[in-house]
Amino acid sequence: MRGRTRWVLIGLGAVVLLVGVATVIGAMLPRSHVASSAITLSQPPDTVWAVIRDLGAVPSWWGDVKASERLPDEGGRERWRQQTGMGPMTLEITESRTPDRLVTRIVTPPGADFGGTWTYEVVTATGGSRLTITESGWVANPFFRFVSHMFFGVHGTMDKYLEALGNRFGETVRPEHLE
Repeated sequence: MRGRTRWVLIGLGAVVLLVGVATVIGAMLPRSHVASSAITLSQPPDTVWAVIRDLGAVPSWWGDVKASERLPDEGGRERWRQQTGMGPMTLEITESRTPDRLVTRIVTPPGADFGGTWTYEVVTATGGSRLTITESGWVANPFFRFVSHMFFGVHGTMDKYLEALGNRFGETVRPEHLE
């Protein structure tokens, strides 16, 4: 083997080995998780509710969502398609109780890599309100499970959402991890 070809093969072998190790570790991680993050805002609960409930306006304040369009209801449930950096995602509202509780679920096609729900709870707090988001999710692919746990963390997307929401109100927030 020539020197260059040998190094290319060694490099490819190293990549395959790393992906294999990450996949084995991911297979040992739990498929499902529950995680919660919370922030306190100086806004009244009804103001916070109005913003989180307006799924069509999310792209105007959260850069991770590029577009959000209302779909026809299915089974009596409100549906939205959001375009994210990971591609399109369909959300279904499974519960909406003004002004304190919203539950969204990712509508997952067969063979999906991930899915789950976000439960938003808004309560009155001193000087404003407190918003807690609880994600009850799952990641099917062991390699993606490894990447999710080790690089993004189970709180990652929720925390980015909460920080963007704080910015939407002109506030700097630091999400607190509850579980």
